[in-house]
Amino acid sequence: MKDAAEYLGLSPHTLYVWRHRRQGPPSFRMGPRGRVMYRRNALDAWIREQEQADSRSNPALSPLIAASQRKSGAFLDA
Repeated sequence: MKDAAEYLGLSPHTLYVWRHRRQGPPSFRMGPRGRVMYRRNALDAWIREQEQADSRSNPALSPLIAASQRKSGAFLDA
């Protein structure tokens, strides 16, 4: 978990809390002690999902762009 937290730029505690709340990147337990593991490709995919969900990174979600499109008539009612 420490390496995954470092990779994400988070504290291990934050990652622990997110896992407990079933938030954050996917993880699994491995081995007899049930060590928590994160796959690097799953971390990368989770980061991309976070970028897409953030309106500052995804113009389609920006309220400013949506408002300008409504003013210009870009949206049509079905």
